Amino acid sequence: MFSAGEDKKVLCWDLEYNRTIRHYHGHLSGVYSLALHPTLDILCTGGRDAVCRVWDIRTKHEIHVLGGHDGTVGSVLTHGVDPQIVTGSYDSTIKGWDLIAGKPLYTLTHHKKAVRSLVAHPTEFSFMSGAADNMKKWATRDGTFIKNFGGHKAVINALALNEDGVLASCADNGTMQMWDYNSGYCFQKQETIVQPGSLDAEAGFYAATFDKSGSRLLTCEADKTIKIWKEDDEATEETYPIDMEGWRNYCLAPKRR
Repeated sequence: MFSAGEDKKVLCWDLEYNRTIRHYHGHLSGVYSLALHPTLDILCTGGRDAVCRVWDIRTKHEIHVLGGHDGTVGSVLTHGVDPQIVTGSYDSTIKGWDLIAGKPLYTLTHHKKAVRSLVAHPTEFSFMSGAADNMKKWATRDGTFIKNFGGHKAVINALALNEDGVLASCADNGTMQMWDYNSGYCFQKQETIVQPGSLDAEAGFYAATFDKSGSRLLTCEADKTIKIWKEDDEATEETYPIDMEGWRNYCLAPKRR
Protein backbone atom coordinates (compact mmCIF):
# COMPACT_ATOMS: atom_id res chain seq x y z
CA MET A 1 0.00 0.00 0.00
CA PHE A 2 1.14 3.56 -0.75
CA SER A 3 0.27 6.73 1.14
CA ALA A 4 1.05 10.42 0.76
CA GLY A 5 0.42 13.51 2.83
CA GLU A 6 1.05 17.15 3.66
CA ASP A 7 4.44 16.24 5.15
CA LYS A 8 5.84 15.86 1.58
CA LYS A 9 6.37 12.13 2.15
CA VAL A 10 5.35 9.25 -0.08
CA LEU A 11 5.49 5.93 1.78
CA CYS A 12 5.21 2.27 0.83
CA TRP A 13 3.74 0.01 3.53
CA ASP A 14 4.03 -3.67 4.36
CA LEU A 15 0.49 -4.47 5.45
CA GLU A 16 1.46 -7.78 7.05
CA TYR A 17 3.87 -6.18 9.52
CA ASN A 18 2.26 -2.71 9.54
CA ARG A 19 5.46 -0.81 8.84
CA THR A 20 6.98 1.33 6.10
CA ILE A 21 9.46 -0.34 3.78
CA ARG A 22 10.19 2.44 1.27
CA HIS A 23 10.31 6.24 1.27
CA TYR A 24 10.10 8.34 -1.89
CA HIS A 25 11.72 11.75 -1.40
CA GLY A 26 11.52 14.63 -3.85
CA HIS A 27 8.32 16.61 -3.46
CA LEU A 28 8.82 20.17 -2.26
CA SER A 29 5.37 20.51 -0.69
CA GLY A 30 2.32 18.49 0.30
CA VAL A 31 1.36 15.49 -1.85
CA TYR A 32 -2.33 15.41 -2.79
CA SER A 33 -2.69 12.51 -5.23
CA LEU A 34 -1.08 9.26 -6.28
CA ALA A 35 -1.74 6.46 -8.76
CA LEU A 36 -0.10 3.14 -9.66
CA HIS A 37 0.56 2.26 -13.28
CA PRO A 38 -1.58 -0.75 -14.29
CA THR A 39 1.22 -2.69 -16.04
CA LEU A 40 4.56 -1.16 -15.00
CA ASP A 41 6.25 -0.91 -11.59
CA ILE A 42 5.70 2.84 -11.59
CA LEU A 43 4.12 5.18 -9.06
CA CYS A 44 2.88 8.67 -10.00
CA THR A 45 2.38 11.38 -7.37
CA GLY A 46 1.12 14.94 -7.65
CA GLY A 47 1.15 17.72 -5.13
CA ARG A 48 1.27 21.38 -4.23
CA ASP A 49 4.64 21.87 -5.96
CA ALA A 50 2.68 21.81 -9.27
CA VAL A 51 4.43 18.73 -10.73
CA CYS A 52 3.68 15.04 -11.15
CA ARG A 53 6.62 12.89 -10.16
CA VAL A 54 7.07 9.42 -11.65
CA TRP A 55 8.90 6.89 -9.46
CA ASP A 56 10.38 3.46 -9.96
CA ILE A 57 8.68 1.53 -7.16
CA ARG A 58 11.52 -0.90 -6.55
CA THR A 59 14.58 1.37 -6.76
CA LYS A 60 12.82 4.52 -5.43
CA HIS A 61 14.47 6.51 -8.24
CA GLU A 62 12.66 9.45 -9.76
CA ILE A 63 12.08 8.69 -13.46
CA HIS A 64 10.38 11.92 -14.57
CA VAL A 65 9.27 15.25 -13.18
CA LEU A 66 6.25 16.19 -15.29
CA GLY A 67 6.13 19.97 -15.08
CA GLY A 68 3.87 22.43 -16.85
CA HIS A 69 0.98 23.04 -14.46
CA ASP A 70 0.74 26.40 -12.69
CA GLY A 71 -1.08 25.06 -9.64
CA THR A 72 -1.46 22.07 -7.35
CA VAL A 73 -1.78 18.71 -9.11
CA GLY A 74 -4.92 17.45 -7.39
CA SER A 75 -5.59 14.22 -9.29
CA VAL A 76 -3.67 11.65 -11.34
CA LEU A 77 -4.85 8.85 -13.65
CA THR A 78 -2.73 6.11 -15.23
CA HIS A 79 -3.38 3.90 -18.28
CA GLY A 80 -1.59 1.05 -20.02
CA VAL A 81 -1.38 2.96 -23.35
CA ASP A 82 -0.74 6.60 -24.26
CA PRO A 83 -1.53 8.91 -22.69
CA GLN A 84 -0.28 6.72 -19.85
CA ILE A 85 -0.63 9.57 -17.34
CA VAL A 86 -3.39 12.19 -17.07
CA THR A 87 -3.17 14.97 -14.48
CA GLY A 88 -5.76 17.45 -13.24
CA SER A 89 -4.63 20.67 -11.61
CA TYR A 90 -5.96 23.54 -9.53
CA ASP A 91 -4.90 25.82 -12.41
CA SER A 92 -8.10 24.49 -14.11
CA THR A 93 -6.22 22.51 -16.78
CA ILE A 94 -5.89 18.80 -17.57
CA LYS A 95 -2.83 17.33 -19.27
CA GLY A 96 -2.24 13.98 -20.94
CA TRP A 97 1.40 12.88 -20.87
CA ASP A 98 3.77 10.82 -22.98
CA LEU A 99 5.47 8.68 -20.34
CA ILE A 100 8.55 7.89 -22.45
CA ALA A 101 9.33 11.47 -23.47
CA GLY A 102 8.03 13.06 -20.28
CA LYS A 103 6.15 15.69 -22.29
CA PRO A 104 2.45 16.61 -22.55
CA LEU A 105 0.46 15.19 -25.46
CA TYR A 106 -2.42 17.63 -24.94
CA THR A 107 -3.67 20.30 -22.57
CA LEU A 108 -7.39 20.76 -21.90
CA THR A 109 -8.50 24.23 -20.84
CA HIS A 110 -12.30 23.88 -20.82
CA HIS A 111 -12.68 24.11 -17.03
CA LYS A 112 -12.84 27.55 -15.42
CA LYS A 113 -12.28 26.33 -11.85
CA ALA A 114 -9.77 24.07 -10.14
CA VAL A 115 -9.91 20.43 -11.29
CA ARG A 116 -10.01 18.43 -8.07
CA SER A 117 -10.94 14.95 -9.24
CA LEU A 118 -10.48 12.62 -12.22
CA VAL A 119 -11.89 9.13 -12.72
CA ALA A 120 -11.41 6.73 -15.63
CA HIS A 121 -14.03 4.35 -16.99
CA PRO A 122 -13.08 0.72 -16.17
CA THR A 123 -13.51 -0.54 -19.76
CA GLU A 124 -14.21 2.44 -22.04
CA PHE A 125 -11.20 4.62 -22.97
CA SER A 126 -12.68 7.79 -21.50
CA PHE A 127 -12.59 9.70 -18.22
CA MET A 128 -14.47 12.28 -16.17
CA SER A 129 -13.17 15.45 -14.56
CA GLY A 130 -14.81 17.27 -11.67
CA ALA A 131 -14.51 20.93 -10.70
CA ALA A 132 -16.60 23.63 -9.06
CA ASP A 133 -17.91 24.86 -12.41
CA ASN A 134 -18.92 21.55 -13.99
CA MET A 135 -18.17 17.90 -14.62
CA LYS A 136 -16.90 16.98 -18.06
CA LYS A 137 -16.51 13.74 -20.00
CA TRP A 138 -13.48 13.28 -22.27
CA ALA A 139 -12.03 10.79 -24.74
CA THR A 140 -8.73 9.72 -23.21
CA ARG A 141 -6.85 9.09 -26.46
CA ASP A 142 -6.78 12.65 -27.78
CA GLY A 143 -8.62 14.65 -25.12
CA THR A 144 -11.74 15.19 -27.23
CA PHE A 145 -14.53 16.84 -25.23
CA ILE A 146 -17.68 14.67 -25.19
CA LYS A 147 -20.24 16.28 -22.89
CA ASN A 148 -20.97 18.28 -19.76
CA PHE A 149 -22.64 16.83 -16.68
CA GLY A 150 -24.31 19.89 -15.20
CA GLY A 151 -26.40 20.38 -12.09
CA HIS A 152 -24.16 19.56 -9.14
CA LYS A 153 -23.59 23.12 -8.00
CA ALA A 154 -20.77 22.59 -5.51
CA VAL A 155 -17.03 21.96 -5.35
CA ILE A 156 -16.59 18.37 -6.57
CA ASN A 157 -13.90 16.76 -4.43
CA ALA A 158 -14.34 13.13 -5.51
CA LEU A 159 -15.69 11.07 -8.40
CA ALA A 160 -16.31 7.32 -8.51
CA LEU A 161 -17.38 5.15 -11.45
CA ASN A 162 -18.22 1.46 -11.77
CA GLU A 163 -18.52 -0.93 -14.71
CA ASP A 164 -22.30 -0.52 -14.83
CA GLY A 165 -21.87 3.12 -15.82
CA VAL A 166 -22.95 4.55 -12.46
CA LEU A 167 -21.06 7.75 -11.68
CA ALA A 168 -21.03 9.24 -8.17
CA SER A 169 -20.05 12.86 -7.67
CA CYS A 170 -19.26 13.90 -4.10
CA ALA A 171 -18.89 17.52 -3.02
CA ASP A 172 -17.41 19.49 -0.16
CA ASN A 173 -20.86 20.57 1.09
CA GLY A 174 -21.95 16.99 1.82
CA THR A 175 -24.08 16.49 -1.30
CA MET A 176 -23.79 13.41 -3.50
CA GLN A 177 -25.36 12.80 -6.89
CA MET A 178 -25.60 9.62 -8.94
CA TRP A 179 -25.41 9.81 -12.74
CA ASP A 180 -25.81 7.60 -15.77
CA TYR A 181 -22.37 7.78 -17.39
CA ASN A 182 -23.62 7.28 -20.95
CA SER A 183 -26.48 9.77 -21.05
CA GLY A 184 -25.44 12.23 -18.35
CA TYR A 185 -28.78 11.91 -16.54
CA CYS A 186 -28.74 12.50 -12.76
CA PHE A 187 -31.08 9.90 -11.29
CA GLN A 188 -30.48 10.42 -7.57
CA LYS A 189 -29.51 13.23 -5.19
CA GLN A 190 -28.82 12.96 -1.48
CA GLU A 191 -26.85 14.40 1.41
CA THR A 192 -24.57 12.67 3.85
CA ILE A 193 -25.32 12.56 7.58
CA VAL A 194 -22.57 13.62 9.96
CA GLN A 195 -21.77 11.42 12.90
CA PRO A 196 -23.18 12.49 16.31
CA GLY A 197 -21.08 15.21 17.91
CA SER A 198 -19.88 16.70 14.64
CA LEU A 199 -20.72 20.12 13.26
CA ASP A 200 -23.02 20.49 10.28
CA ALA A 201 -20.12 22.20 8.53
CA GLU A 202 -18.21 18.89 8.67
CA ALA A 203 -20.57 17.36 6.13
CA GLY A 204 -18.19 17.03 3.20
CA PHE A 205 -16.57 14.40 1.02
CA TYR A 206 -12.82 14.08 0.46
CA ALA A 207 -12.55 10.78 -1.45
CA ALA A 208 -14.81 8.12 -2.94
CA THR A 209 -14.48 4.80 -4.76
CA PHE A 210 -16.55 1.74 -5.64
CA ASP A 211 -15.52 -1.69 -4.40
CA LYS A 212 -14.64 -4.53 -6.79
CA SER A 213 -18.28 -5.60 -7.10
CA GLY A 214 -19.39 -2.10 -8.05
CA SER A 215 -22.36 -2.34 -5.69
CA ARG A 216 -20.81 -0.61 -2.66
CA LEU A 217 -19.57 2.97 -2.56
CA LEU A 218 -16.91 3.90 0.01
CA THR A 219 -16.48 7.55 1.01
CA CYS A 220 -14.02 9.41 3.24
CA GLU A 221 -15.65 12.43 4.86
CA ALA A 222 -14.87 15.58 6.78
CA ASP A 223 -16.41 14.27 10.01
CA LYS A 224 -13.50 11.78 10.25
CA THR A 225 -15.59 8.81 9.11
CA ILE A 226 -15.42 6.26 6.32
CA LYS A 227 -18.92 5.36 5.14
CA ILE A 228 -20.08 2.44 3.00
CA TRP A 229 -23.16 3.01 0.86
CA LYS A 230 -25.16 0.16 -0.64
CA GLU A 231 -27.80 -0.08 -3.34
CA ASP A 232 -31.45 0.33 -2.37
CA ASP A 233 -32.82 -3.20 -2.76
CA GLU A 234 -36.39 -1.92 -2.72
CA ALA A 235 -35.92 0.75 -5.41
CA THR A 236 -38.42 0.63 -8.27
CA GLU A 237 -39.32 2.78 -11.26
CA GLU A 238 -42.12 4.24 -9.16
CA THR A 239 -39.96 5.22 -6.18
CA TYR A 240 -37.29 6.82 -8.41
CA PRO A 241 -39.22 8.09 -11.47
CA ILE A 242 -37.38 9.68 -14.37
CA ASP A 243 -38.10 13.40 -14.72
CA MET A 244 -38.57 13.31 -18.50
CA GLU A 245 -39.75 16.90 -18.75
CA GLY A 246 -36.79 18.25 -16.81
CA TRP A 247 -34.39 16.00 -18.72
CA ARG A 248 -35.84 17.14 -22.05
CA ASN A 249 -35.47 20.81 -21.10
CA TYR A 250 -31.88 20.20 -19.99
CA CYS A 251 -30.98 18.44 -23.24
CA LEU A 252 -32.53 21.18 -25.39
CA ALA A 253 -31.02 24.06 -23.43
CA PRO A 254 -28.07 25.92 -25.04
CA LYS A 255 -24.83 24.26 -24.03
CA ARG A 256 -21.48 25.80 -23.32
CA ARG A 257 -18.19 24.01 -23.22
